[in-house]
Amino acid sequence: MAILFKTVIGENAAFELIENALSRTGEYDGYLNVVADEGERTLSWSPGMHAEQFQAEITEILRSTWDICRFWVIYERRDDRQDAEANAIRNAAFRLTRGYAGVIVVTLSLLHKRDSLADIELIFVCFQQDFQRRNFRVRYEGKFIRDEN
Repeated sequence: MAILFKTVIGENAAFELIENALSRTGEYDGYLNVVADEGERTLSWSPGMHAEQFQAEITEILRSTWDICRFWVIYERRDDRQDAEANAIRNAAFRLTRGYAGVIVVTLSLLHKRDSLADIELIFVCFQQDFQRRNFRVRYEGKFIRDEN
């Protein structure tokens, strides 16, 4: 068992991390994954794609998510803290939010090509209602979550 939801990061700090990483073209690779009731979508940073194009696509997806779900909680995942894998956190978030209508879980991984300590992994758990976000945080943040694999 692992504590999956433990390191909250503010929206401004999250967007600043993304901006700083993508302004250093050539140093990162990555992907963005969106999971919702409607299905799953993954955007990969293809080899020929410029950082600006990847950032524009990320921005558009996050804006679309904001239009549907305006109440976010963002968790930062890092290896140096021995956090659970980003996919494990994403899967747990999606599983635990099935009782709420219209939740979207977005995972953004920007992986540094030479230094894994510079990796940026963010899990956005996005709710339609503020009470859903507050309820999720009270129930699951900093608590042991059983793996149901």
